[in-house]
Amino acid sequence: MKQLQRLNFALAFSVVAILSSPAFAADTVQTKKVAVQVETIAAGLDHPWAVAVLPDGSYLVTERPGRMRLIRNGKASDPISGVPKVNGAGQGGLFDVELAPDFNVSRTIYFTAATLNKGGSGTEAFRAKLSTDGTKLEDVSSIFRMNRYTGGNIQYGSRIAIAPDGSLFVSIGDRGDRDRSQDWKDDAGAIVHINADGTIPADNPFKDGGKALPEIWSKGHRNPQGITFDSADGKLYTVEHGARGGDEINLIEPGKNYGWPIITYGRDYSGAEIGEGTSKQGLEQPLYYWDPSIAPGAVAIYRGKMFPEWDGDFLVAALKFQLLSRMQRDTEGAFIAEERMFDGAYGRMRDVVVAPDGALLIVTDEDDGALLRVSRAPAG
Repeated sequence: MKQLQRLNFALAFSVVAILSSPAFAADTVQTKKVAVQVETIAAGLDHPWAVAVLPDGSYLVTERPGRMRLIRNGKASDPISGVPKVNGAGQGGLFDVELAPDFNVSRTIYFTAATLNKGGSGTEAFRAKLSTDGTKLEDVSSIFRMNRYTGGNIQYGSRIAIAPDGSLFVSIGDRGDRDRSQDWKDDAGAIVHINADGTIPADNPFKDGGKALPEIWSKGHRNPQGITFDSADGKLYTVEHGARGGDEINLIEPGKNYGWPIITYGRDYSGAEIGEGTSKQGLEQPLYYWDPSIAPGAVAIYRGKMFPEWDGDFLVAALKFQLLSRMQRDTEGAFIAEERMFDGAYGRMRDVVVAPDGALLIVTDEDDGALLRVSRAPAG
């Protein structure tokens, strides 16, 4: 029924049409611990990649072809002007967006994209100000550009996590060239750590630029498309795409090597083995891995008030099986159970965010993509 509703709207309106959430009926879904209500806030979005919640309750959404829109009072805006040109080929395009901690005052946002230069394509991070009326980006500046651009349009990584001190952690994929993940003078396959203005933080493990580029925090990653802090303990985590199998959850620590492609729990798409096995001294083990792959698009750690039953659980948006994976942990932090929610019901799930009221926001990576809100179902 929901897919039919979306099709009807796609026929009736263009992608830039104003869309109103009351036109969509909410679904009630019984999960293992609680009944939830899934509401479509907006549809007709072109491969939405990320969502951020503004203080006034509106939503800032990126679309991979290179557009940003505001969804306010149930309506999607025209594209926001001032977004830099992106490389929208293949897996490239406009990616993550995050609000600065002082957004209320500064109107500052950060976002990432695949961009082009004479060397090819690569991941770039930007800072800008969203105009008061939300129609344009102002004072746009590049604050990070990976040091080596190359051909091909895959595996950019490109999520942002903002630390309590306001500095940024940005995930960078290996760009389809696995050996780059073990080159410490290459940003590919790394988590990089920069200040809000793009300078190098004093606590970076290689800030002198000797063994590694000064912005590098960790290496040995394949395609980390989820990165987040746990607000309860300040630890940083990623979810990462493996090859055929081997999607991972990792606890990210400075200077550590997470192994790709020397060790992995996945295989090449041909079925051939990759690297030297699943473990090696000096290389970090994942906290959890999936085989077969679920193709994780983003991760959030639930610390909201709406679903106390999920406190501390990892929520992983998955593309391949079109689901939200709820990963339950024990008191020591080990993963002990997985619940796969919404399996195949809403499309490829690209981003998941915990809203200030504790509801979940999810975007679906489809030609006719949607912004969904998951809230607690009314009692009775």
